[in-house]
Amino acid sequence: MRIIRFEHQDTVRYGQLIGEQIFPIDGDIFGEFAITAQALAQHHVKLLPPLIPRHLYAIGLNYLDHVGELDFAKQLPIEPISFLVSSQAVIGHEEYIILNEANCRIDEEAELAVVIGKNGYQIAESQALDYVLGYTCGNDVSNRHRQNQDGQWFRAKSYPTYKPLGPWIETSLDPSDLEITATLNGQIVQRGRTSQLLFSVPKLIAFLSSFTPLYAGDVIMTGTPKGVSNLQNGDTVEITVEGIGTLRNFVKMN
Repeated sequence: MRIIRFEHQDTVRYGQLIGEQIFPIDGDIFGEFAITAQALAQHHVKLLPPLIPRHLYAIGLNYLDHVGELDFAKQLPIEPISFLVSSQAVIGHEEYIILNEANCRIDEEAELAVVIGKNGYQIAESQALDYVLGYTCGNDVSNRHRQNQDGQWFRAKSYPTYKPLGPWIETSLDPSDLEITATLNGQIVQRGRTSQLLFSVPKLIAFLSSFTPLYAGDVIMTGTPKGVSNLQNGDTVEITVEGIGTLRNFVKMN
């Protein structure tokens, strides 16, 4: 099932996307809901981020080939490197990433994003996927100057517009071996597979929930493969995850 969030006639709703048609959802996508029979054409609505996360978790250095690509990343982590970023940074498909500083390296990071579907604490790895609603494409835009300067990564990754998600949530997906690519102005700059994750999706859910409860509507960004590239004014960046689709954003300087 492909869940889309949209605005129509000044009302924000969720819907099921089938082809180019949206069937609005009545109820709570994290609880009980019903799909209406009256379809809307996709071009008649405004597409929104698939959700605004309750908590937005990020995982650093979760692909072997990305470790060592950056100055501060020289050793393999023995546990997932986890941190929070601001959900206020989230934007949707075909919105603008606004670069906050000139003469500063600001990179794209192509990622699989996991949408938690129900509350859980100290979740067993073997049961972790039972707590997932679905998956979406994520772009973990990062200000490298601030990341190096601060030593911790919250500020570098939390500026407004720095967390594109979308274009929708795909609920019927096996996350174990999906291709992920980033394309910058039509050229592929990142390519990896989730089978290369140092810590798999179930391991990440079990790890995070071992010390903090996870809630329906939380999102986990799972890490990025090698090839992160410096974004520039006027760029178009596309994140594609196999089985989901393509998240496209445009770049401009503040």
